[in-house]
Amino acid sequence: MSMGPSTIGSLNLLEDNKKLSIYSRVIPQELLDRFEIPASFKDKHGRSLLDFKFSPGKTDVEIKLFHQFGFPDPILYGHLTDTISGQIHILLYILNDPDAQRFDVDRMPNGSPTRFGIHQRNIEAEISAMEAGLAPGQIRTGLRLLPSAIKQFEKFVESLGHQVYFVEPLYYHNAVLFERYGFAYQKGRQRMERIEKGFLDKGELFLKMDNTTPFRKPEGTKSIRMRSWAIHDGILGEAYTDVTMYKNIGKMSGVVTCLDCSW
Repeated sequence: MSMGPSTIGSLNLLEDNKKLSIYSRVIPQELLDRFEIPASFKDKHGRSLLDFKFSPGKTDVEIKLFHQFGFPDPILYGHLTDTISGQIHILLYILNDPDAQRFDVDRMPNGSPTRFGIHQRNIEAEISAMEAGLAPGQIRTGLRLLPSAIKQFEKFVESLGHQVYFVEPLYYHNAVLFERYGFAYQKGRQRMERIEKGFLDKGELFLKMDNTTPFRKPEGTKSIRMRSWAIHDGILGEAYTDVTMYKNIGKMSGVVTCLDCSW
């Protein structure tokens, strides 16, 4: 059990160098090795590749790690906060491949943000991303480091004295992937089970996969990624929200709400 700070709020009260030292524990060593990022998180010119937003009095922290100074997108972005009961809650965690093609699903042609397609959607960019094999919300393909990232994050959480942590899946495919890495549902499991039933043969969502938009292809009913695009496209008739998951450190929940689906 940790005898030091155990929440994001308490960590944010520490001196900046101490905060940086503790928060940097969430970064997988495999990521640092792949991009040859030194322990100082500085490039050869002494410029920092690590950017934090962690203000005293706040209960959240944003983490950005870049593979090179000045690059527009981080290779890792994390947004963490405290739950009401003082547990660690991941609001967002993204790993980007900087060498992959970028799709502007996060901004409109005029540069205004889409807020991950929630406030507005760059349909042309989304179609291009989907056809390139990306899932909703992805601006670049990922780095396939989620297992390492989860393992590293659990070490961070455990170092703060916790045995459980929470995550907010922004999209349907995120929730399904988290299931496969041992997460269970604090809320939203029934919604996920209804979605599964809807996509089964002759189900309500199955019948709506009718090519009426590029995101609703009939063959997508058995694809996690294509289901997610259809849900992002509004096939549920409402936004995909109110799903929260949790993970007990070192344990697998065994929860499965999406059966017999490929990526």
